[in-house]
Parts: sequence; C-alpha cells; structure tokens
Amino acid sequence: MQAAHIRANAIPTVTDALRAVESVLLARGQRTARRNAWTSVLEDRRRAKDRVEAQHVMEAVEGLASRGT
Repeated sequence: MQAAHIRANAIPTVTDALRAVESVLLARGQRTARRNAWTSVLEDRRRAKDRVEAQHVMEAVEGLASRGT
C-alpha cells in the first residue's frame, strides 16, 4: 500500500484579507502624502524666494531714503 499524499493549503483568514486591503490603501495614501509633501516643499521655496526679493526691495528703499534726507 502506498501512503496518500496530503496537501496542506493555508486558508486565508479575515486578518490576512484585512492586511491585504490595508496595504493597498496605505500605498495609495503614501503616494498622496508624498505628493502633498513635495507641493509643500515647492511652496516653501517660492515663499522663501519672495521673502528674499522683498528684503532686497526694502534695503533698496531704505538706501534711497537715507540718501534723500
């Protein structure tokens, strides 16, 4: 007599299914978070450039005012 081969396949649990769904949702959320973070970086750089330009204008006006008095 030959022994029967038994295959053991793990049955996915509810926890496994929830983890799979969570990983898909988090992946999408992480992309959105990265995109939002990059947009914030670009906006911060733009504001910094504007501040530097405003500072130069203020210094130029201050220089003209001190020469005029």
